[in-house]
Amino acid sequence: MTQPASPLSLTDIRAAAARIAPYIHRTPLLRNRSIDERAGMPVRLKCENLQRAGAFKIRGAMNALLRLSDEERARGVVAFSSGNHAQGVALAASLLGIRATIVMPENAIRSKVEATEAYGARVVQGNVTASTRDDIARRIAEEEGASIVPPFDHDDVIAGAGTVGLEIVEEWPEVRTILVPTGGGGLLAGVALAVTSIDPRIEVFGVEPAAGNDVQRSFALGEIVRIEPPDTIADGARTLAVGARNFRIIQERVKGILSVEDDRLLEVMRFVVYRTKLLVEATGALGLTALLDSVENSSTENFKPPVAVVLSGGNADLSLLSPR
Repeated sequence: MTQPASPLSLTDIRAAAARIAPYIHRTPLLRNRSIDERAGMPVRLKCENLQRAGAFKIRGAMNALLRLSDEERARGVVAFSSGNHAQGVALAASLLGIRATIVMPENAIRSKVEATEAYGARVVQGNVTASTRDDIARRIAEEEGASIVPPFDHDDVIAGAGTVGLEIVEEWPEVRTILVPTGGGGLLAGVALAVTSIDPRIEVFGVEPAAGNDVQRSFALGEIVRIEPPDTIADGARTLAVGARNFRIIQERVKGILSVEDDRLLEVMRFVVYRTKLLVEATGALGLTALLDSVENSSTENFKPPVAVVLSGGNADLSLLSPR
């Protein structure tokens, strides 16, 4: 059954864009001849892998922190994340002088843990899994009187993420299809809300790993499906269920949800490094993998050109790129 309409609007996303502008990069929308030729259509890459802290996540984190009162800032914040949201909150908190505690699973990529600590956050990992991180973070927040900054199911986080879509359409109003990596749905919901509010002709697709296709299943069923922790190299998409707020917007604004296999993600990560000289993590490569898969399957007619692909992050596990 369709969820009630989201209270968020384009006005909230525009307000977020103005609020966070002094603190983030307006990332480039790049064109690459090799990708255009392989896709058989004009494609541009929205390079959030070049964003501060290496991913789009600082947009939502910064928007949420800037919306806190002085009293809330003084009490600090707590977040839970496998990596990119952790780094986004840690950097945003550091820039604003806010104490941050980040709860990360014990199997989080070590480089992401180290980066989070380098931004000055306290990292808690003992006995933390993808299934327990939420509860542990909320317990710490309650004990310390701190504010929780969730990774995706939060209006301010969604609005901040939506500024990615705003920038795409402002720079390339001709765009007709946008492919967005999808985990908990914050980026997908924000981008879809922004771009379809500006131009309803734009079609937005979410892309997730086949091993963790809970959003695809939820979208098909019409209600949120919860899964076990997925075994996928796309660590930013190891979520157990799409956020409720996000799902409302996804149902209203998204054309479809696609999934791709991990072995194809690896191939596309390497292709991007060789042909564009951009480092993109596995989750960040989801959208481009779906586009290139569609070429091989002769199904590019599903995507109206021109196409924008969001490269959501660049905090790659470099061991994945080593020869096997």
